[in-house]
Amino acid sequence: MALPDTDVFVRLERFYDALPRPYARVEDFGGLVLFVREGEGWPYYARPRIGAETPSAADITAVRRRQRELGVPEAFEWVHETTPDLLAVARSAGLDVLLAPLLVLDPAALVPDLPVRGATISLLDPAAETYATDLAASRAVAQLAFGSPPKATPLEEVAALATETAAPVEAALTIEPAGPAERDAALETLSDALVDGFRRRAATGSYHTAVVVSPTDGILATGALMREGDVAEIAGVATLPAARGRGYASQLTAELARRALHDGVSLIFLSAGDDDVARLYTKVGFRRVGTACIAEPAATPL
Repeated sequence: MALPDTDVFVRLERFYDALPRPYARVEDFGGLVLFVREGEGWPYYARPRIGAETPSAADITAVRRRQRELGVPEAFEWVHETTPDLLAVARSAGLDVLLAPLLVLDPAALVPDLPVRGATISLLDPAAETYATDLAASRAVAQLAFGSPPKATPLEEVAALATETAAPVEAALTIEPAGPAERDAALETLSDALVDGFRRRAATGSYHTAVVVSPTDGILATGALMREGDVAEIAGVATLPAARGRGYASQLTAELARRALHDGVSLIFLSAGDDDVARLYTKVGFRRVGTACIAEPAATPL
């Protein structure tokens, strides 16, 4: 029996399918649809085609071949509760699958707007003269955060670090954490076309970048809100490694959720890196509803 339109998983499927379409070319491969980005920006993924049967291993192989031809990541995403049989198929086709907790905001449980230590949270203003440089700094923060595990830390600080990094605690290593100097060294010059694209999306309310800014150290954390209709996803929440453990990610996530509610969004969701991080997001006001599957080719043994 078909699920009603108000069902959260139906709404999520429509969101995942609709979000890339204005910026991508669509190619169908059996039960899968591949979104091929046109223009600059992050490459998209392949996912189940709405209304189709469970994709086959042959569908996955065909998509991977096409992704290699295009020179884009062999990336696949789907919601397990919507397409439960795809997990076994994907693994049989040589994919590693991350089972990421999928959480939805309970607006009544959203934490209050509290000050953050030594910094402020704001949305990047697409009309500001500094928009391009601030956007580049936020991207550099994300690059360093997702590429750098946290340094070794006492056990009482582990929970705080987990929410800032979305990385397993077992991966913690003793390293010098990247800070503002490394962020500035990682800055890239963004093309006018890319910046203008972000400006247009921000101006329409379909995309917002939030940042945590220190008066002395600049942008220390970042995150994005992507909206399609009355559904929005919070993604890319990242903290500069040297600034972890201060609660920035939690409050930034809450600020993005508040913005979405203010804009009339009725379904706000995110995917957590693992169960520990998911539990910490529940303290912000999110509740787990399912599992997001994020797949890529299995590593080839040396």
